Amino acid sequence: MSKARAVSFATTLHVRDHCLCLAVQRAARAMARRFDDALRPVGLTHGQFSLLMSLNRAEPPTMGSVASLLAMDRTTLTANLKPLERRGLVKTTVDPADRRGRLLTLTDAGLQLLQSAVPIWERTNEETERLLMQNDVGGLRAGLRALS
Repeated sequence: MSKARAVSFATTLHVRDHCLCLAVQRAARAMARRFDDALRPVGLTHGQFSLLMSLNRAEPPTMGSVASLLAMDRTTLTANLKPLERRGLVKTTVDPADRRGRLLTLTDAGLQLLQSAVPIWERTNEETERLLMQNDVGGLRAGLRALS
């Protein structure tokens, strides 16, 4: 005796074909692979590149401001910083304005690596934009920003 399906297979197909969340997740994974592959020769992942880029400021940012910019919690940021600190790319110091806080600084090695990674990112980003040109890339960016 078989149970009747509570949710039909037709519904499954409908969700597969219409779910915005699934579409964004799939696109994000594909995009991450594309940028990870491109940045591999300089020894970075797309996440590490974004993190290093977020530290490229005139004044060292706080952990909180970087976590907010990258839409991650502080615990995740700390975990992502550790390998970059071990490689000597990032330095964490006590915030003199608030000794409980930490400031994040790119080291000279981090700046040099970022300098070599930027042309790779530019090329990969341009290639990706060309792939999306059949659609409204600006509208896509605006829509994704609205969601975040």
